Amino acid sequence: METKTIRIKYHSNEIDKLTYIDGKSDWIDLRSAEHVEMKQGEFRLIKLGISMELPEGYEAVIVPRSSTFKNFGIIQTNHMGVVDETYCGNNDVWMMPALAMRDTEIQVNDRICQFRIQKHQPKIMFEETDDLGNKDRGGIGSTGKN
Repeated sequence: METKTIRIKYHSNEIDKLTYIDGKSDWIDLRSAEHVEMKQGEFRLIKLGISMELPEGYEAVIVPRSSTFKNFGIIQTNHMGVVDETYCGNNDVWMMPALAMRDTEIQVNDRICQFRIQKHQPKIMFEETDDLGNKDRGGIGSTGKN
């Protein structure tokens, strides 16, 4: 597997440094860089305490961790954040847009979301047709409940 180097600037000495855990998951945890108290229904941009220079041709995808809602009662309002390689200045701090579904408190260094990088989508050209020539699967939700 190819290794990429990413330059990173930390805006907080209180959060753990990012680590890539080879063999477990290629998603990298991101942490709250601030103490946050939110009331149910409140929106907040939660600072993640980092800025990065991604490799050219790559973007980062940011999503909540599987335990984020259970532990903190927040949802990421854009459901999936995308950071491209042009968002790379010293003050281009990564954040998580969060909506509190209940009163909650997040401590500095709590793991609240995760990211991975991926190559940009290739240039796409659409070819119009009246028949795709493939078997139908049965529509949305057709794979069943099990």
